Amino acid sequence: MYLEIVTPEETLYSGEVESVSVPGMEGDFQMLDNHAPIVSLLTSGTVKMFGDVSLESAVADKFTKGNGTTDFKIKGGVLEMKDNKAIVLAD
Repeated sequence: MYLEIVTPEETLYSGEVESVSVPGMEGDFQMLDNHAPIVSLLTSGTVKMFGDVSLESAVADKFTKGNGTTDFKIKGGVLEMKDNKAIVLAD
């Protein structure tokens, strides 16, 4: 699936991932390839990207890697998943 993580300042990540886990209002949930369309509010927590994620050096310090994931902390935001593309608008 294709994932974009966008903040008000910049696009932090744009590329392919195996799956992504996000902090939803009712708890964390994960999306795989060809997930049904969804729009969800996100709470404070961690966006976890699974797969071989390569980051640009200018933003790499905003992410942490470990346990097979690449993680990004958010304070909240919105997620839209449609046509195998997930967009996280993060605070």
